[in-house]
Amino acid sequence: MTKPDPDPRLVLLTGADGFLGANLARALLSRGYRVRALLQPGREVGTLDGLDVEQARLDLMDAAALPGALEGVAALVHTVASTSVWPSRDGRQWALNVDVALALALAAREAGVRRFVHVGTANSFAAGTREAPGDERGPYDAGRFGLDYQDSKRAAQERLLELNGDGFEVVVANPTFMFGPFDSKPGSGELLLQVARGKVPGSAPGGRCFADVRDVAGGIVAALERGRPGECYILGGENLSYTEAFALIARTCGTRPPRLRLPAAAVLAFGAFGSALAALTGRAPKVSLPMARISCEGQYYGSAKAVAELGYSMRPVAEGIAAARDWFRTRGML
Repeated sequence: MTKPDPDPRLVLLTGADGFLGANLARALLSRGYRVRALLQPGREVGTLDGLDVEQARLDLMDAAALPGALEGVAALVHTVASTSVWPSRDGRQWALNVDVALALALAAREAGVRRFVHVGTANSFAAGTREAPGDERGPYDAGRFGLDYQDSKRAAQERLLELNGDGFEVVVANPTFMFGPFDSKPGSGELLLQVARGKVPGSAPGGRCFADVRDVAGGIVAALERGRPGECYILGGENLSYTEAFALIARTCGTRPPRLRLPAAAVLAFGAFGSALAALTGRAPKVSLPMARISCEGQYYGSAKAVAELGYSMRPVAEGIAAARDWFRTRGML
């Protein structure tokens, strides 16, 4: 039997009720797309309430169920991933971040899906300095920080890009650290909550590239529409030290910023203690040694390629922090 032509406006969105997914669903709808939201069975977080989306509930681990969800779909945006950093080495994370992503892409190709947009991470490339931020050409040093999250996301990116071609277009979007609304877990917003509640005693000597999740969502839609097949696009925002970022969060939330600027040696010692204690108790540490190492470095990235090729635009990250603050307040979390 001949397969029906896919609907060019129908997009299958995995993880549609997650932090990025919920913002991305709204961005897709605003661009006139129809969204088939692939959701985990039994999960109810309310981030899609009131949206005109078609819901498909299935376990991504169930490969036999994938063809039904892919029927009639022209494009797929894959946001689902485990972002856990504890334990730092976890085979289950590889299974979700690599094996499931690859199985989904193969099923999509078989179903006649024409474009597959994979949401990776900017950490799949070497970071840079504020003066010379990292970009898509930066080499990846596998195992440098000892985190399966980063290593598995890079591995997934490489394996998926190998599938690009023969009518199946693969594009990778690589976001940086995001703030914004609909962070129900919370994920990255936990940092904002801890600073706003005065639970962070001081700032590490490093920094990050902080982005508004709504800009990232718009950038992913642009990658869907205009991204060059086989290419990656870093979607970032402002490069700030942790001292600067915490001061901005505190000012936006009406609280006091952390007073201390912690030396790298103290941060690393705290991380080593956290990892050792977690190994004994089985409880996730507040800060592990790999995370302490990262926090002592500048994880700075630029988005020049996405700006030039996708028309990616970035608002001040303070707007994303304010939107996150308002979201948490409406949920009684702040």
